[in-house]
Amino acid sequence: MPLPPQPTRRGATVADARPAPLRPAPAVAQPRVPLAIEDWLTVVIMALLALITFANVLVRYFTSASFAWTEEVSVFLMIVLAMVAGSAAVARNRHIRIEFFADGGTPRRQRALATFGAAMVALLFGLIAVLSVRLVWDDVQYGETSPGIGVPQWWYSIWLPIISAAITLRALGLMLRRGRAAGDDPKAPTSPEVRAEERAP
Repeated sequence: MPLPPQPTRRGATVADARPAPLRPAPAVAQPRVPLAIEDWLTVVIMALLALITFANVLVRYFTSASFAWTEEVSVFLMIVLAMVAGSAAVARNRHIRIEFFADGGTPRRQRALATFGAAMVALLFGLIAVLSVRLVWDDVQYGETSPGIGVPQWWYSIWLPIISAAITLRALGLMLRRGRAAGDDPKAPTSPEVRAEERAP
């Protein structure tokens, strides 16, 4: 037979003093195209940058010379790395923002701002993708070569419209998911779960 609730001060019971159970985290819509694509591309590019730089240091140390192509290729890889990481940030809704405005207010307002931001990102990179196609065409038509090692310039510039189009699609996917409020994502810096963890002793 269960024991009756024990009274506490001011007429409250032990049952009333128990902490409320944590609410389950709501399901967050995930992108259909796996984010592992950007993650693995980031790993590969970082590894290539490290290998190229290390090899160039060794050659310069032992021979007092360096590879002529390392600087040009490294700059290209760093630009690609920044754009690939930007694509992953768009898909995860993790781009820089002013949290006071983006994560404040009602959940409806947060989702509206996230949707508007995703639409603006899609518009920007859509324009970059379209306009950079003309740049690639000019490089091919006029036979432009790179200033460092003299390879065709379009070997580098062709990746600008490709990655810009990928970022546009990621932003459109985020917009179609209508963004998400800060309270809907248990991993967001301003979510109740993260704030409670920060206040824990």
